[in-house]
Amino acid sequence: MKMLVGISACLLGENVRYDAGHKRDAYLTDVLGRFVEWYPLCPEVGCGLPVPRPPMHLEAQEDRLRLVASKTGEDHTQRMLRWTAQTLDKLETTPLCGFVFKTRSPSSGLKDAKYYTPQGMPAGRGPGLFAHEFIRRFPLLPVEDEGRLNNAALRENFITRLFVMHRWETDVAGTSGRITRLIDFHEQHKLLIMAHSPAGLKQLGRLVAEGRRDNPELRADYLAQLMQILGLRATVRKNVNVLQHIMGYFKQNLDADEKQELLEVIGEYHAGLVPLIVPVTLLQHYVRKYDQPYLRKQVYLHPFPHCAVWRGPLMRIPGRCWNPCMPIWAGARGMPTSWKSDSCRVKSVTRCGICGPGCVRTVGLCPPFFGLGGVWCIRNRWAWC
Repeated sequence: MKMLVGISACLLGENVRYDAGHKRDAYLTDVLGRFVEWYPLCPEVGCGLPVPRPPMHLEAQEDRLRLVASKTGEDHTQRMLRWTAQTLDKLETTPLCGFVFKTRSPSSGLKDAKYYTPQGMPAGRGPGLFAHEFIRRFPLLPVEDEGRLNNAALRENFITRLFVMHRWETDVAGTSGRITRLIDFHEQHKLLIMAHSPAGLKQLGRLVAEGRRDNPELRADYLAQLMQILGLRATVRKNVNVLQHIMGYFKQNLDADEKQELLEVIGEYHAGLVPLIVPVTLLQHYVRKYDQPYLRKQVYLHPFPHCAVWRGPLMRIPGRCWNPCMPIWAGARGMPTSWKSDSCRVKSVTRCGICGPGCVRTVGLCPPFFGLGGVWCIRNRWAWC
């Protein structure tokens, strides 16, 4: 079952903007859209404004905002607030897992809607009318705007929180009964929480341990603290700590060469030479090879489908061919000398400039190293899509 995520309707290609146009976002529709069910909303059209319509802006007056037509000065504030209140009441019973807003929109801008004085002078930036009320009503839901999703770190963090919220709604909130549901959820997310805040992991652990029985108050406290923790950035240093922690589970299994290779991969990630997916993929291989049941259920190793977002510096959109690796990584390790590409699916590779012909493992679709079309070399750790 797909998660339900709210979105500004113009980002899906609906012609609802003031100029009767749209702002369709290919990543949201073609990539992330494969994993979510969109719940489109347009506050301007919803409150009864026509398409097309005169441009509007926000006026900051003391402690309140006014939504006014830029040329005529007509005030649409109360109309927008009435529709917003009715819509948010309806959303109270809708299992949304998050929302993607339209950047710089006077109604739906998340952080960068422009504010003006009554005299027309700039007065700062902030959330739009609808976005402000939405965040105030649903402070725990993951929210972003499509502009900020161009940042790889923000995009990964947002999608991680989306899938966590979806698992919460499915595995915990949608069930009732014993506290074991919450305990199992916490166990599965331990390493993911550690990657965002080791102190937060201890804090949540105490909360679960002290809970005598499952109740709404315990769930609400846990979810509030969890989403606050996941909102923190999972830095390279924190991820290295988690990777080394996972490596400790294999100290009785790995031979000297395997240990050395894993340490090298983690070191290269720490140095910024490879994306996080490289050590994670190698660890996934060892989890399957040595059958580690605790690690097999850890969300950290597979927080979302890799084709939903790259765990690295760039994303891939169908129909375009972008190298998912850092240029320094690809340049250092070498790239195939002959290849043909059709919608990012490599059709033939003759040899790798570093490894030689024996190192090319696949032609066409690759194994789950990147989850998408391409070739890969696990020994020398390069990939080309």
